[in-house]
Amino acid sequence: MKIGVDASCWANKRGYGRYTRELLGTLLDTDKENEYRFFLDSETAEISEDLPQDVEKVVVGTSKAATRAAAASGRRSVQDLWAMRRAVHRHGQDLDVFFFPSVYTYFPIKTRAKVIVTIHDTTAEKYPKLIFPNWSSRMFWKIKVQLAVRRADLITTVSEASKREIVREFRISPELVRVVSDAVGPEFSPVEDIASSGEILASYGVSNEERFILYVGGISPHKNLETLVDAHAALIREPGMDDVKLVLVGDYQHDVFYSCYAGLCERIHGHGSTDNVVFTGFASEESLSHFYSRASAVVMPSFDEGFGLPALEAMACGTPVVASRAGALPEVVGEAGMLFDPSSADELRTHLSSLLGDARLLDMMAARALVRAKTFTWENSVQSALEAFRDVTGQYQAALA
Repeated sequence: MKIGVDASCWANKRGYGRYTRELLGTLLDTDKENEYRFFLDSETAEISEDLPQDVEKVVVGTSKAATRAAAASGRRSVQDLWAMRRAVHRHGQDLDVFFFPSVYTYFPIKTRAKVIVTIHDTTAEKYPKLIFPNWSSRMFWKIKVQLAVRRADLITTVSEASKREIVREFRISPELVRVVSDAVGPEFSPVEDIASSGEILASYGVSNEERFILYVGGISPHKNLETLVDAHAALIREPGMDDVKLVLVGDYQHDVFYSCYAGLCERIHGHGSTDNVVFTGFASEESLSHFYSRASAVVMPSFDEGFGLPALEAMACGTPVVASRAGALPEVVGEAGMLFDPSSADELRTHLSSLLGDARLLDMMAARALVRAKTFTWENSVQSALEAFRDVTGQYQAALA
């Protein structure tokens, strides 16, 4: 098969980008039967130094990178969308499949190839006001996703929970939705070198000699960080817990997504917990395993998650996870973590107090986390993706005949 790929999400710093990079990278490393052709905007091609060298690329001249243009308060220009569409039409006539790893950078295309679109979650549909700052942004997102759903021959997503929500939200057959799971690579594993971690964490204003609770992700309203800071403020008022820091790893300065940073700072100040809270800003992927390995626990308080990749990364590093009972988080964490009602700061505080106050419980949770994380691999995800490619083109059924 000849497979075209929208690689414009490659430079995204959040989960969309990591999914794109890891899935496509593993596909190129392991799939020696099919040919791949990347289509990407010129800015993404210029700034993405880690793009694979041995894959054919069609670089399209556009005014702005797709990941910047598709901001919470903006949209891609008609000219850029048309340029991407025209490039596929000119350079993709021989393709069997065209794959969008994220609907985030979807653009309408005219092609004989079968189209597969990945929709990671339905958070924007369930909580639009927490994702977009104005009605026009919400409207353009809705139009884009509806066009993608109608155009797709097959939709992929990252979890069974997300699949159920997509089927319900867009009223489509479950047969038209496949799961190509998020996963975790070998770079996420327990870091034993404490001195090395100390140097890396110190560069972000964090000391690994202190106990800290960790959050990794966007500083956005739908991540429900208010509940987290409320629970932390209550926790440090408990006896023996006044030293516990809250470390929030996420880009609060340059992220194009809707931010709640200013309001969160006000809330922390109101609690009087400012000295116990650290915003690190963006942290490189190479640094994350050090953060996870040194944290006492990782918290995922989101109102919704299509997967919740930081939870899996933390578990792969042997760190206990406390996650909300929302979206795919119970599916990902399983019996390896603690779950709480995302509206209850008190339940979250109780779980954190139990964990940090019981060394044996921490060790048990860490052991469970390591076992659970091993069930999610990019190799398994690639096999699911290849099966989707074969099925959508009819090659799987032909092989069985």
